[in-house]
Amino acid sequence: MRNIGMTVAYDGTAYCGFQSQPELDTIQGRIEKAIAMLTEQEVVITASGRTDAGVHAQGQVFNFITTSAIPIERWALAMNSRLPRDIVIKDAWEAPMDFHARYSAKRKTYRYSILSERIPDLFQRHYEFHHPGRLQLEPMRAALKHLEGEHDFTSFASPKSTKQIHVRTIYQAWMEYEPSPSGEPGRGRYHLFVTGNGFLYNMVRIIAGTLLVVGRGKILPDAIPGILAACDRGAAGPTAMSHGLMLWSIDYGGEERL
Repeated sequence: MRNIGMTVAYDGTAYCGFQSQPELDTIQGRIEKAIAMLTEQEVVITASGRTDAGVHAQGQVFNFITTSAIPIERWALAMNSRLPRDIVIKDAWEAPMDFHARYSAKRKTYRYSILSERIPDLFQRHYEFHHPGRLQLEPMRAALKHLEGEHDFTSFASPKSTKQIHVRTIYQAWMEYEPSPSGEPGRGRYHLFVTGNGFLYNMVRIIAGTLLVVGRGKILPDAIPGILAACDRGAAGPTAMSHGLMLWSIDYGGEERL
C-alpha cells in the first residue's frame, strides 16, 4: 500500500465546488475519475478542505491510498493527460501512511482579490471581485490587524456552519496592493491574504465583505473587535462573491513527505 500526496491547482469557474456530489461536476469527481483511468482502481481522495462553487485553488492538497506501482515521478504527467485543462496536478510525492491532507495541516492561506476600477477587467473577471467604487487601503490594513490572534469567529461564519466550536487562530492577515495604471487614488487591485490554523464556512469571504465595508468608509477599523465580541453573523459585513477567493497554500511543516 502507498499513500500518495498531490498538490493541485484549479479554476473553479465551471465546477460545483470541490467535494463530490451526485450527478454534479466537481473537482474531486474529476480527479478520482482520472486516478481510476490511470490505475483501474476506485479511490476516494482526501483533500485539505472543501472549496465552494466558483472558488479557485493554487495549492490545494489531497492524498489517497493505492496499490498502484506507478513511479512517483510519473504521476503528475499521467494525471494531467487525463484531466481537463482547468485542473492541473503540480506535484506528487510519497507520503507517510499516517499523513492526512486535512488533519495533518499546520497552516492554511487563502487569497481574496478585489478590483477597484470603474470598468471590470474582462480577462480577470472569474478571479477577482469587481468593485466600481474607490477603496481606502490603510483602514482595511488596520482592520485586518484586529483579526490576528485567537478569536471566536462566530460573527464571520455562515449560519450554515456545522462546527460546534468557532474559535480559530489567524497567524497573519495582510493586504497587497497594485496601484491603478490611471494613478487615481483608491483605485487598483487589492489582494487580501489570511493565514490560519483553520477556517469556518464562508469565513474568508465574510472577512473580505467586511473589509469592503471598511474600505468604503462605512465602518471604522476599530469596530472589528466589537464585531468579533458580538458573536453574531449580523454584526459583520456581507459575504463576498465566491469567484474572488483562492486557496493559496497549505503548510504541513515537512511532515507530508517521506
